[in-house]
Amino acid sequence: MAANPERRAQLADAGLRVLGADGARRLTHRAVDREAGVPLGTCANYFPTRDELLGALGARIFERLAPDPGRLEALAGRTPSVDLYIDYMRYLVERTTAQPDLTVALMELRLESRRSPGLAEVLGATLSRNYRLDVEFNDAAQLPATALEVALLHYAIDGLLLDLLTTSIGADATPDELVTELVTRLLGRAGTGPLSSPREPRAE
Repeated sequence: MAANPERRAQLADAGLRVLGADGARRLTHRAVDREAGVPLGTCANYFPTRDELLGALGARIFERLAPDPGRLEALAGRTPSVDLYIDYMRYLVERTTAQPDLTVALMELRLESRRSPGLAEVLGATLSRNYRLDVEFNDAAQLPATALEVALLHYAIDGLLLDLLTTSIGADATPDELVTELVTRLLGRAGTGPLSSPREPRAE
């Protein structure tokens, strides 16, 4: 039974709905079974421990937030540059804020992992794998960022998403303006948006 990917996805989606409505503390196997409308015990057959269930939710979030191949193809047809990197990051923010419940659920899982070593191990592996895939994509696309800069952009965009989807600090700037400044400043080129101040470009 546990090898059925459609049922796993169904249970994970039900778990995400429970997580979004009631928080991590109320996420139980029985709650997922009820939400999914399946016999009690089904969720436990697929995810025997709570950490496995929570880890599966993290993996499912990334599946559902995956980029549209058509959008990626259009971006990939352009010349690699900082401007192209900005548009990749704008698309990332667009698709993660378009499904705010999923993005907030991932934030909740990361907080819960502080209290659960088992979840930290499973979720950490998922996050690390996605970071490595981002670095590989960056290198294959010849985008102008080092592995460290990819990590810095992760940290920066995660902070921006936290502000956009929870209580904001109220900065007077649009998400597009903020993405532009984050990318241009981290990649060492003077920004071009209304928040920019002149500075020297990074020596290559």
